[in-house]
Amino acid sequence: MTEAGAQTGAADGLQHASDGCGSLLERDYWAVIEEPSGGPEELAELLARRLPGFAPPDLLAFTRPAEAEGPLEVGDEMDIRIAGAGTFGVRVVHRDRQSLTVATLPGHPEAGRITFGAYRNGRGDVVFHIRSRARPSSRSRLLGFLAAGDAMQTNSWTDLVNRVATSFGAGVGGVVHAEKRKVDPEPGDEAADRPTFQAREV
Repeated sequence: MTEAGAQTGAADGLQHASDGCGSLLERDYWAVIEEPSGGPEELAELLARRLPGFAPPDLLAFTRPAEAEGPLEVGDEMDIRIAGAGTFGVRVVHRDRQSLTVATLPGHPEAGRITFGAYRNGRGDVVFHIRSRARPSSRSRLLGFLAAGDAMQTNSWTDLVNRVATSFGAGVGGVVHAEKRKVDPEPGDEAADRPTFQAREV
């Protein structure tokens, strides 16, 4: 890690948001974790070690290479099987003490990146937050997302939030929040080795 506690990786070979079609969408999924077993840094470490195991198996499946050991680090790649769509590649492009970011590889139905992060809100609660910034990777994928992919994505990530909250604490405190909005491109969308948000106390 760098002196600031973050790792960054080269963006070579990634499928950037600018490579996609349609509007750039920012999607957020977050929840307060009830009775957490640790703080944001411990949750981020859990994600680095066990992210594939938190994916809802009927919707998503992450697979690491057979020889992979230890927590996910910058440069590590995974296959992700998306129900009804196929299997595609993603790469870890950023990791710090409170977040992990992966970006899509060529062939993935989306072009962009997603950050899994943890922080405390103003009341001191531990919040688990996922934010993606991406476009469909092609016109045919765009039509697929308009037809069914958007709802499936929401179900996938809200289920993952629930599974993490149950593992790291007593479940979600309240509800899993989900928001989607069209956004303008930012420098980080092209650099790709930056998180989609800074996981810090709010």
